[in-house]
Amino acid sequence: MERSLGSGCNDRANHNPHLPGRRPTGMQLGVIGLGRMGRIVVDRVLGDGHDVVAFDLDSEAVDAAAAAGATPADSIEELVETLPENKRIWLMVPAGDAVDATLAELDPLLDEADVVVDGGNSHFERSIERGESLSAAYLDCGTSGGPAGAELGFSLMIGGPAEAYEALVPVFDAVATGPDGHDRMGPQGSGHYVKMVHNGVEYALMQTYGEGFELLSEGRYDLDMESVARTWNNGAVIRSWLLELCEEAFREEGSDLGDVDDHVAGGSTGTWTVKEALEQEVAVPLIYEALGERFDSRVEDGKFSRRLANRLRYGFGRHEVKRRD
Repeated sequence: MERSLGSGCNDRANHNPHLPGRRPTGMQLGVIGLGRMGRIVVDRVLGDGHDVVAFDLDSEAVDAAAAAGATPADSIEELVETLPENKRIWLMVPAGDAVDATLAELDPLLDEADVVVDGGNSHFERSIERGESLSAAYLDCGTSGGPAGAELGFSLMIGGPAEAYEALVPVFDAVATGPDGHDRMGPQGSGHYVKMVHNGVEYALMQTYGEGFELLSEGRYDLDMESVARTWNNGAVIRSWLLELCEEAFREEGSDLGDVDDHVAGGSTGTWTVKEALEQEVAVPLIYEALGERFDSRVEDGKFSRRLANRLRYGFGRHEVKRRD
């Protein structure tokens, strides 16, 4: 018999044994993947009065989530069994094989009344395929904000069935910056598609700031780069969070960026953006050039703009800063 997508709330005793006074007050969410981003999802959902059942291959990560108030699970099967009917499950595992392996284990345990959220940087075409094959409703959720989201909340770009999205709105409100920090972009794949383009824009913005500060660094005056960034970020047209991170980088590394290396790492989203632009015959020269600079940084050395981009990736994502020997 077909069931509607309810709220996932349940009054049965399913509280965390580590916190015996805690009772379910809202939705119950299963979270699989307790790395930096997954743990932020757990903490923000708990902080908004909902219950979380948490699983990770790393038992220490599960123990840490339990200490924070989540109900620990020793396996995916136990996580599913612990959740009530109308199961809501959030995946925050690395894109690619890890997502497929997790979904393969989940699929026989779920039905059409359940909802799975993929919060990683999956390719939008794979998200479409997964949504068509999964027994449960599937939401592809582009997630932006990095570790800063622990305090501020994320920006969530979500694709998939409208009814499934509406069923998860209380959780999205908790994980995002609030109701304005998330929306349904459209059908299956659209959430990860929008996040892919977002990352391409991010590449271009970082490259632009880097080139501007490189000119200042090599230009006519001996400038305090932290002072420049702070001044620009207070009322100037080009103020932004990335510019705040430039100010942070210069404050912590110095105007010459110290030993920060000219090596800009990154995932696949920028490449995917350029490939999609070619397929759609849309010119994206700034994004293309920024991607090229990243590739070039891995074989050449010395550009100030790329050294700043390297440090900015630490600022928003706490990615490792490559440093000179």
